[in-house]
Amino acid sequence: MKLSEISKSISDVIKRVTQGVVTIFTEKASIDVLFGYRPIRGIGSGFIISNDGVIVTNAHVIKDASKIKVLQPNGEKSYAQLMAVDPYRDLGLLRIQAKELYSLELSDSGKVEIGELVFAIGSPLGLPGPTVTMGVVSAIGRTFVSKDVILEDLIQTDAAINPGNSGGPLVNAEGKVIGVTTAIVPYAQGIGFAIPINTVKKFLLMIEKYGRPVRAWIGVYVTSITPELASIYNLPVRRGLVIVKVLPGTSAHEYGLREGDIIISINNVELDKASKLKEVIEDSIDKGYVNLKIIRNSEAYNVKVPILIEPLY
Repeated sequence: MKLSEISKSISDVIKRVTQGVVTIFTEKASIDVLFGYRPIRGIGSGFIISNDGVIVTNAHVIKDASKIKVLQPNGEKSYAQLMAVDPYRDLGLLRIQAKELYSLELSDSGKVEIGELVFAIGSPLGLPGPTVTMGVVSAIGRTFVSKDVILEDLIQTDAAINPGNSGGPLVNAEGKVIGVTTAIVPYAQGIGFAIPINTVKKFLLMIEKYGRPVRAWIGVYVTSITPELASIYNLPVRRGLVIVKVLPGTSAHEYGLREGDIIISINNVELDKASKLKEVIEDSIDKGYVNLKIIRNSEAYNVKVPILIEPLY
């Protein structure tokens, strides 16, 4: 295929996908001691996932907003209803009442590969959108730590992501959504992150099952072991999850898990991704606990840890 044909094919895909990407305007109440009530205005992105107007975005885009307005690519504006917010996944759901909506197709982020061509679509810097940037998948299974949240199992990309892109889709060359753009590293170039779309699917299933977002976990944040990481830190295994933080007061802390412990299996399921740990924990809610096999100082231990369930929003 000629380069011009490839370019035309990609352009056609992007034109189709942008029909389902929206700009989100928010207002948050703020009290100024001198001037009284002064709304704080924000902007972000989102994308439509169903024909009845359900929109996915980031929690940090819409959290605590008193008013949320959505601008569609056709210029139509409407106020949005807040459906759910999950600050631990940094995901939120909105619904708008509108006709002839175009919903995006969700891919399987478990099949994403490093080097895969991707496109970030959204409304960066408040510019009229949607705007498109191109890059590749730079890495998978990343952990991003900020002062507000710790996000695990992220997709890293070098596609340009700027303020305002948050909540927009990261799509593959077929136009299917593989992630939700969520964060950039301000002191670096070409490093942005997206929440895997499989995390979004799990978020939707939780709402369907429990009527609201819930957090099922044991109180640890982890990152995947790579051959490079194992070599640099002289780790005793080549696959598993390293605990990077244990929260005080959680069951993981109470049952003796420590930062630096390596979780190699959960309920006899071998681990190489943080998403698998979350998946097994969430699937074990009814049982109430999980069995972990960990390695500490080159010695293996088995630990039975209770599951914590926290209703959200």
